[in-house]
Amino acid sequence: MSPIRPALDVLCAEVAELTARAGRRVDPAGLGVLDRTGHLRLDPPGLASPNRACRLVRAADGWIAVNLARAEDHDLIPAWLGGEFGDDPWAQVEAHAPRHACAALVAGAILLGLPAAAVGETIADGPAAPLIRMAGGGAPRAALNVVDLSALWAGPLCGAILAAMGASVTKVESVRRPDPTRTSTPGFFENLNGAKTKLVLDLASPDGQARLSDAVLAADVLITGARPRAFAALGLDPATVFAANPGLVWTAVTGHGWTGEAAARVGFGDDTAAAGGLVRWTSGGPRFLGDALADPVTGLAAAAGTLRALGQGGGLIVDAALARSAVGAAALCRLPRAA
Repeated sequence: MSPIRPALDVLCAEVAELTARAGRRVDPAGLGVLDRTGHLRLDPPGLASPNRACRLVRAADGWIAVNLARAEDHDLIPAWLGGEFGDDPWAQVEAHAPRHACAALVAGAILLGLPAAAVGETIADGPAAPLIRMAGGGAPRAALNVVDLSALWAGPLCGAILAAMGASVTKVESVRRPDPTRTSTPGFFENLNGAKTKLVLDLASPDGQARLSDAVLAADVLITGARPRAFAALGLDPATVFAANPGLVWTAVTGHGWTGEAAARVGFGDDTAAAGGLVRWTSGGPRFLGDALADPVTGLAAAAGTLRALGQGGGLIVDAALARSAVGAAALCRLPRAA
């Protein structure tokens, strides 16, 4: 049983109700998209996340979660901590982090694009994704057309729910940077994306960007998984997109949010779960509860937010942040914010 079953049950029930109103009732628990068990090696959670990429580390005044999920994250450690790079980056992190306050460590990580967060730093009212009004909305169309430009877990999960509801969902991948789950967890990739039409584009080329723009302008829903600054390079400035497609629902999955200083932050499922307090507190400090728990919670919250936004006629950004969703899940599971 998932360690956050109470939160998943609440969100699955909400999604089931909203999909029943909009098209075909979907039970997300039956799609095989809420748990990666059996698709990759997962160790028991503790100070290290089950996939071993993220660790909880003591700082001078608290705890931080550091995620070295990408090769480039390892290379950032010397610049972040001001030390020499050794064979084991984790040894360097654990040796240097206790000399610095959490706030200073997080600020440095943000500047470098390193996924790191102070445990329990995020404050939110619940898992629901806020809706940001961008345009007046548009008339409903006969069939729901979705462009899924996201990757990994939370965004594709949202798209999988919409596809199961009966929407036409096109998964767009970059020929240069395909979805990593395609090769790392092919079975899980199929669960998330098997019901979607696939479109591979060279997003660095004018032709690829033009084709993407055409698809977005014809869409009812756009699902993305990048920070806001990434879209100007793709020719998808939000103001321009909404001016041309005022009924669009743009479901933006990010680590820490779409607006303000948080929009610059990188975040993945384990470090943002810790940021939201989705951890187990022990006498020795926080411990991970499970595998990238912010991802399935955010995918469900994103789907619910998308359906609510469609019900309002669109013209909205669904601000689905992993850390915010984790706060809401921790509250639904009645987890303490600190020991």
